[in-house]
Amino acid sequence: MRLTNLCLVAVVLLGVTLPLMAAETFWMYVGTYTRRDSKGIYLYNWDPSAGKATSVGLVAEVPNPSFVTIHPNRKFLYAVSEVGEYKGEKAGFVTAYSIDAATGKLTKLNEMSTKGTIPCHLVVDKTGKMLIVVNYGSGSTTAYPLNRDGSLREASSCHQHQGSSVNKQRQQGPHAHSVNLSKDNRFAVVADLGLDEVLVYKLNPSKATLTPNDPPSTKVTPGGGPRHFSFHPSMKYAYVIQEMGSRITAFNYDTKGGRLAEIQTISTLPEDFKGTNNCAEVLVHPSGKFVYGSNRGHNSIAVFSVDGATGKLTHVENALTQGRTPRNFAIDPSGRFLLAENQDTDTIVVFRIDAATGKLTPTGDVLKQPIPVCIRFVAKGK
Repeated sequence: MRLTNLCLVAVVLLGVTLPLMAAETFWMYVGTYTRRDSKGIYLYNWDPSAGKATSVGLVAEVPNPSFVTIHPNRKFLYAVSEVGEYKGEKAGFVTAYSIDAATGKLTKLNEMSTKGTIPCHLVVDKTGKMLIVVNYGSGSTTAYPLNRDGSLREASSCHQHQGSSVNKQRQQGPHAHSVNLSKDNRFAVVADLGLDEVLVYKLNPSKATLTPNDPPSTKVTPGGGPRHFSFHPSMKYAYVIQEMGSRITAFNYDTKGGRLAEIQTISTLPEDFKGTNNCAEVLVHPSGKFVYGSNRGHNSIAVFSVDGATGKLTHVENALTQGRTPRNFAIDPSGRFLLAENQDTDTIVVFRIDAATGKLTPTGDVLKQPIPVCIRFVAKGK
């Protein structure tokens, strides 16, 4: 046996963890709003063994690519452009890019109208055959077939949401705000802020179409404004954050029927907070033990523990993000770090996640990034 192998055996027997010398590293893409100094989509190297990001620079110049998503084969990236007019049409647009595996750089493939205004979120289904985009301005959901080369075909399905809710300033009509897929790829869940509803669609990837589920939606607290949504890894539970109500609603999830049933609604704010606040992102930790939600106003990440037997949440802490307006945040692929994006102070702040409690501790790393909105990771060499 070679000396190197003997050393490895000794390390295993002693229960010692080797440094992650050959640990997997990632490309980290950041979507932004193109105001001030921002010009589009930015790229970083992400080392999860150290929790360190290194800037590569601008990789796509495109207006308001607030949210991006990655194809399951990791060869393509798609970005909404959060605008209200596209080629004379009242619509935004979505752009397809190929990813250079060696450099992480993006090459534009094509773009398409989103058939609605102010597109703000998107996802590729798990077969890689269809892309789904939601339009905040017009309150609609649009689906596209994808070609094998990653490019977009013309929209194949478009659903215009109907209705309103109690807040006459912000809920005069539908405002679709996010789309998430069930693990089995059978359902797409769309949170609509204007309707105070979470809508569920059945997926048909081979035809790239969406069909309203039965029932088609679940209501939340009137005036709450559901924004983003996250499934628990067990698929027993799911969570939606209410932008206007500063609350998270927990649901039981019926995997067979794609139905949601509310089990709890809990505030994201400390009891003594008196200011104005709007929530944004919600994510379940990959372990399923914690849920995180962002507060814009209190400028914090609310941390909750999850009761595995019931799905209910217990407040743990509110960790200040060291900046203003954390519109979004991401948990890195290792589950050890959370990156909070402070939109109005142009920073991404890195936190270490306590595996036992879920609490957040700043690592001291602060990335200077103009108007960050969204972070997506892609493993290198895939």
